[in-house]
Amino acid sequence: MEVKTSVSPKKYSFREKSMKQGGHLNLPHIDMKGYYQFITFRIKESIDSYLKQLYANKYDSEKIKQYKMDQYLDKSINGAFLNGSLIQEIQNYYFNHHGKEFDLYAVTIMPNHIHALVKQKSSLSDIVRILKGGSAHIINKRLNRTGKVWSSDYFDKVIRDEKHFQITYEYIKHNAFKAKLEDAKERFYGYFE
Repeated sequence: MEVKTSVSPKKYSFREKSMKQGGHLNLPHIDMKGYYQFITFRIKESIDSYLKQLYANKYDSEKIKQYKMDQYLDKSINGAFLNGSLIQEIQNYYFNHHGKEFDLYAVTIMPNHIHALVKQKSSLSDIVRILKGGSAHIINKRLNRTGKVWSSDYFDKVIRDEKHFQITYEYIKHNAFKAKLEDAKERFYGYFE
């Protein structure tokens, strides 16, 4: 299978109009229809003092920070209430938007965060709003709670090429297994499975 990406690292610069501010730490984002995006967002309660210190660290690259965060969140019980039938309800909600605002290629619902691989059909901010907003409504309703569910920030990374797509897909696919979650198989959806 050949994955066609809409972006070539050689074809854009950080000065292009396709770059928008927002999302993760107010860094520029590539935000255009047809791009593949890796998106991660976390339950608000999962962001504790360790993660705040990690965010504030000016010496680690964003890639290293993201790796350390994922390692920590995979083991943390803070905000870890994405379990049981709630997983399937959130996946079903995402499936209902597949082919409309985005094409969903992979998603894993960890106990306190979500990773998704999508192809944009609308703006990145609209996609994140749909992913976070709809699932927040489901979570609040099911857990009989109100208020904000997700941390206001999110991590996104544009997929550069087919190899990057495969690495990201496999990361999402195996994330719950690496965290040794008993229900790892139910937490993952993959378009190619």
